[in-house]
Amino acid sequence: MAESPMEQFEVRPFLIHDPLFSIAGHPIYFTNQALWMLIIVGLISTFMAVAMTRRSVVPGRMQSMAELAYEFVANMINTTAGEKGLLYFPMIFTIFMFVATSNFLGLIPGSFTVTSQIAITLALTMLVILTVIVTGFIRHGFGFFMLFVPKAPIYMLPVLVPLEFISFATRPMSLSVRLFANMLAGHTMLKVMAGFVVALGSFLIASPALGVLSVAPMALIVAVTGLELLVAFLQAYVFAILACIYIGEAIHLHDNH
Repeated sequence: MAESPMEQFEVRPFLIHDPLFSIAGHPIYFTNQALWMLIIVGLISTFMAVAMTRRSVVPGRMQSMAELAYEFVANMINTTAGEKGLLYFPMIFTIFMFVATSNFLGLIPGSFTVTSQIAITLALTMLVILTVIVTGFIRHGFGFFMLFVPKAPIYMLPVLVPLEFISFATRPMSLSVRLFANMLAGHTMLKVMAGFVVALGSFLIASPALGVLSVAPMALIVAVTGLELLVAFLQAYVFAILACIYIGEAIHLHDNH
């Protein structure tokens, strides 16, 4: 068992301890984080390929799950960004499946939670924000800057415009930190509770009355694990729907859709 609850988030070289190559003098290693990202992408790709290989009118379990995920994301995009937002379905679907799978796999003992790394969540967020900016300029040109001009009395604009710009500029940090912090906090709490179970359980022989107390943190672990399963899905959903909202704003600016 790890000595510290934070050791589960440590990024370290996997099997190969020598750098694969260097970029500008910085060594690049194949890490446990890279391994789990490959596993996640492999699992998603395999699931979607197998689920849709034999498509039938009466779908089986795997096809039903794949279609459910497809329709869930499609409805999310259509509701928040309109029909024009469906152009970005591949990106949103990929992000949702990657984040959800990462969150769920991270609950398996001995695994690595990819979304507990700020570098990963920030990279996903920057992909979304860059898509928003590029989409805005392609569709509206310099009119994209009207995104920062809300529909309000003109005398309020000197205050509201800077606030809108600051709100947009802080989106990368807020979107990435929300996912990172929730995964980090939840898994740390599970590890701490597990430490209590082991510590109190070790007294079971010497002091049965004290050892019985280990039942309490064990029950708490079960409850927190159930909560983390819900959080794992909700965080993937929140990340995806906020991405849809941001893209929808770039498409429609302040127009209703």
